[in-house]
Amino acid sequence: MQPHSSTTPFGRRSLTLAQVSHQQIARARPRDKVVHKWQVFRAICAAKTRVGVSERALAVLDALLSFHPETMLGGERLIVFPSNRQLALRAHGMAPATLRRHLAALVDCGLIIRRDSPNGKRFARKGQGGDVEMAFGFDLSPLAARAEEFAAWAEEVGAEERALRLARERITLCRRDVAKMIATGIEEGVPVASAEGQGGWADLHGRYRGVVGRIPRRAGRGELETIAQELTQLADEILSLLETHIISKESIANESQIERHIQNSNPQYPIALEPAFQESQGGKSPPQSEKTKSPQTYPLGMVLDACPDMLDYSRGGIASWRDFLAVAIVVRAMLGISPSAWAAAQLAMGEIPAAIVVAGILQKGSAVTSAGGYLRELTRKAGEGEFSLGPMLMALISARKRERRRA
Repeated sequence: MQPHSSTTPFGRRSLTLAQVSHQQIARARPRDKVVHKWQVFRAICAAKTRVGVSERALAVLDALLSFHPETMLGGERLIVFPSNRQLALRAHGMAPATLRRHLAALVDCGLIIRRDSPNGKRFARKGQGGDVEMAFGFDLSPLAARAEEFAAWAEEVGAEERALRLARERITLCRRDVAKMIATGIEEGVPVASAEGQGGWADLHGRYRGVVGRIPRRAGRGELETIAQELTQLADEILSLLETHIISKESIANESQIERHIQNSNPQYPIALEPAFQESQGGKSPPQSEKTKSPQTYPLGMVLDACPDMLDYSRGGIASWRDFLAVAIVVRAMLGISPSAWAAAQLAMGEIPAAIVVAGILQKGSAVTSAGGYLRELTRKAGEGEFSLGPMLMALISARKRERRRA
C-alpha cells in the first residue's frame, strides 16, 4: 500500500487556503532540484521583512535545518522530526509555548509544512533495509521550492538598504557642507545677492534649518532622497556664492596691484618709509586678550553632548571654550540674534554661559520661533535670578536620549 502524505494538521489546528497553496508549490518542485540550505537561510534572514517572519522564528528555523543531516536540500526526504524538547534545546532553550508559536509562524509564512502523524507525534518509519519509508514532522521542501524567490527578495531588500544608506550619507555630507560654508560666509563677510550682509546669511540658515527640521526619525527612502536633493541644491547655491566672492576678490586684488605698480614707478612721488617704533624705545605692545574662562559647573563635553549641532558649524572641531565661543558668535549671527541682544546676554550671564544658551537655542531648532526674543527673555530671567543653565542642559540631554531610544 502506498503511504499517504498528510495534508491537514493534527488536533484543533485548522487548515488555511494559504497552507494549501504552499503545499502545492512544494509538490511542483522538481525532484532533481538541489539548493544549499544555509544559503537559502541567509537569504530568508536578509528578506525577513518581506517574508514576514521574526528573528525568534528564524532561530527555530535554524534549529530545524540543523536536524537535516545534509548540507544540500533536494530529493524526497526533506522531513525532519525532532521532539519539542530537542528542538527547544537547539533553539537556545526556548520556552515550549514560545516554540509552538514560532513553529506556527513558520508554517503560516510558507517556510515549512506540517506532516503530522495520526497521533500528532513526530517519528520516522523505517523499512527492512533501514531506510526511512515514512516520516512525520516538518517538511522543509518549501525552502528548496522557493529558493529563487527568497534570493530575489534578499537582493531587493539589500538594494533598498543600500539606497537608503546612500541617501543618509548624502544628507550627512550636505548638512556638514552647508553649515560650515554658512559659517565661513559670515566670518569672511561674503555678501549675499538676495539680501545684503548677515541678514542674507540668516535667510540661508533659516532655509537650511527648515529642510533639516523636516527629517523624520523613521524615514523612508523617498523622503530622504527628496531632502537630500534639497540640501544638495542649497549647498551648490552657497558654494557658488563663495566662489563668486573669491573671484571678485582676486579681480580687485589684481587691479590694486597694477595701480600700485603705476604709482610706485612714478619718480615724481618718492615714498618715505617710517621705521617701526620699537618696544625697547618705549613703545607698548598691544594688550593681550584674557583667556576665556570656562564655567566651573558644566564641562565642555557635557555641553557638546547636550548641543551637538554646534559641531556642524566648527571648522576644526571644538576642543576648548575659546573654540566654543568662536562658533557661538557665528551661530548667533545665523540665528538672527541682534548684537544688542547678544551683548545684553553676555552682560547678564557671562560670556560662556551666554554662548551655551545660544547653543541651546540652536539645538531646539524649530521649537524656538524667535531666537532673539527667546534670548532676551532668558536674559531678563537671568538678571532676576530666575534662570539656570543646569535644567536647560539636562532637558536637552534627556531629549536626545529619548530620540536615540526611538530610533
